[in-house]
Amino acid sequence: MIRYKQFTLENGLKVFVHEDFSTPMAAVNILYNVGSRDEDEERTGFAHLFEHLMFGGSQHIPNYDIPVQNVGGENNAFTSPDITNYYITLPADNVETAFWLESDRMLSLSFDPNVLEVQRKVVIEEFKQRYLNQPYGDMWLKLRPLAYKEHPYRWATIGKDIEHIERATMDDVKDFFFRFYRPNNAILVVAGAVTFEEVQKLAEKWFGNIPAGQPYVRNIPKEPVQTEAKYLETSAAVPLNSLIKVFHMPGRYEEGFYAADLLSDVLGRGKSSRLYQKLLKERAIFNSINASVTSSLDPGLLLIKGNLNPGISLEEADQAVNEVLREIMETGATDEEVTKVKNQSEASLAFSEVELLNRAMNLAFAANAGNVDWANQDADIIRDLTADDLHQAAKTILRPENGSTLFYRVETKEPALV
Repeated sequence: MIRYKQFTLENGLKVFVHEDFSTPMAAVNILYNVGSRDEDEERTGFAHLFEHLMFGGSQHIPNYDIPVQNVGGENNAFTSPDITNYYITLPADNVETAFWLESDRMLSLSFDPNVLEVQRKVVIEEFKQRYLNQPYGDMWLKLRPLAYKEHPYRWATIGKDIEHIERATMDDVKDFFFRFYRPNNAILVVAGAVTFEEVQKLAEKWFGNIPAGQPYVRNIPKEPVQTEAKYLETSAAVPLNSLIKVFHMPGRYEEGFYAADLLSDVLGRGKSSRLYQKLLKERAIFNSINASVTSSLDPGLLLIKGNLNPGISLEEADQAVNEVLREIMETGATDEEVTKVKNQSEASLAFSEVELLNRAMNLAFAANAGNVDWANQDADIIRDLTADDLHQAAKTILRPENGSTLFYRVETKEPALV
């Protein structure tokens, strides 16, 4: 149970406080309700670009990292299709430093053209290194537009086309900032050795005078129900042929999410999972295979990915995976399998909440999704799931017409002519 108190400033900033005096530390997490799903299709990659720009100096603070380090703190951030999240962990005695830093960059970035150019180059290089020059790095660049046709999940967080970042102007940057990086589009969570009253005073002092922005009303097209199986082939200089399959499933806080999540565990979590046992141990088809879920706020994807052993065709591997999926659709998971994955999931959840920052993030994620109390309901939902729930999830999600399959082949080179 993550206990919390909350208040809202006049400018719309929602603040949650989790008091924990068992540690001398504090975690300050600020979540902005903007991710790659909020971008214009012709200006993608901006949410991720802003994650970088926010560390390039704000109106009154030219360097963000040095003040954090000077008070014994650490900071970082990440971008997803749904949110952009910034966090600082530091000794609780120095927590006001985090308020000072985060409020100044919420007030206004420096909008220094040199910073834009530097971070533009950093993002372009990241795109090349992580997505183009890494084995299987472009997998999601291929999968997303295959699986999604209407929803903006069809492009990756890094962007649909790196040219969008190359063409970004300072006016584009300012427009994005003052549209999304406003107090009424943010959630602040402060956790650790702090009191509710202390956080109230600091929040009002540092964030209270930042003007609210226009309310952001999200208007994202819903992805239509997929009615036929989709296939795509690609090739690159990768070590092994790879088979990737994705199936549409409920969003993170929607009914049915955890049944789908545990279904993916039955299929591909660890060496006792069905795919590992049947297609790697009993039949040496795969070199590695696993299953997972994207956990996105809007309906996401259940992913199965396996690298094939040499000499096995992708067609043969796909047929073998489909046989395992057909079996679990017909007969469901056993009580023993369900108990095992429930125990694993509950243990993972409990272990994650040992970390102060994770508790702060869980409150922020749930509050942003619509109900902060959802942060405390996951364990009960998992505990109540039955084999019938997972069977129903399998029959609904793993239908062939609900899936998209990517054959990722090893690129073959023609022998040189002598």
